[in-house]
This record gives sequence, structure tokens and C-alpha cells, in this order.
Amino acid sequence: MGAIIYETGGILVDGGWLRVLGSGCSVLNRDLMGWNQGKQQDFLLVADDVMGGFYAINGGAFGPESVGKLFYFAPDNLRWEATNKTYSEFLLFCFSGDLASYYKNLRWKGWEQEVKVLTGNQGIMCLPFLFTKEGKNVTKNSGKAVPIAELWGMNQDFQRQLDGH
Repeated sequence: MGAIIYETGGILVDGGWLRVLGSGCSVLNRDLMGWNQGKQQDFLLVADDVMGGFYAINGGAFGPESVGKLFYFAPDNLRWEATNKTYSEFLLFCFSGDLASYYKNLRWKGWEQEVKVLTGNQGIMCLPFLFTKEGKNVTKNSGKAVPIAELWGMNQDFQRQLDGH
């Protein structure tokens, strides 16, 4: 992680679909520590995708048995899911894993053209929302570019409301 932060502004993977945070740059002007400031203290957000999915290293939020492992906040169910990967294993997956299969339910024909015009600080808000019954078929949804911070905040609020908190 130190090398990514020290040596890069961040890494855009798969045409910008997935963004691994570094020290920030003009295309991805969020740095890892700044992005985490003011957020929950028992995990560290290290990457995100254009659909509002977020990757975090567990610092205890997801149980002591998985400290140091990555979890994925899935925008289609608003739940944190275990990846069973360390940060290094996650990077390996980013560069040589089957991202097409992993994201198959969140992609549509022509997604590449829509994603390439986004900055690393934007995501796509889908209507109907991905976590609703009506929003499950992403090919029928309409999408709009929004700041990734807006997707984070909105999805966290929806999760709290659905959980009754």
C-alpha cells in the first residue's frame, strides 16, 4: 500500500471502472488518507468502482477474525461482503483477475464509453436504485454522473434506513 500511495496518484483499472486510491492527482484528486478522514475508524477505504461499490480493509468493523482482509460494499444490496483477500491479493485481482465476471451484473452494453468520460471522482447513480427490485436489471436503468462522495453518502444513508438505524 505504501508504494501505491508514495509512487502513484491512484490507479484507474479497467478503463476507469475501478479506482485504487493513492496520493491523489488531477484525474483522481482524492488521496487515501483524505478520503477516509471523518469516516468510520475501524476500516480503511482503499478503492471504489463507478457504480458506488467501495473496498475497505477491515480494522475490526467486520469482525476480529478478518482484520486485514478487504470487504466490498455492494451497491446492489447495500451490504459489506467479504472478499477473503488481503490488499496485495486485491491488487493482483485488479490487474489479472476476471473483472468482467465479477461485475457482470453491474455492467451493460456500452459501459466503456460512459465510464471513459468520467473523472476518477465520479460515479454513476442509477435510477431506479441498484438495491431495489426494479433496479436489478442495470440494462433498463438510467444513469447519471455524480460525485463519488455523493454515492458513498447516499448508499450509507440508505443502508442505515433499511437496517432501522
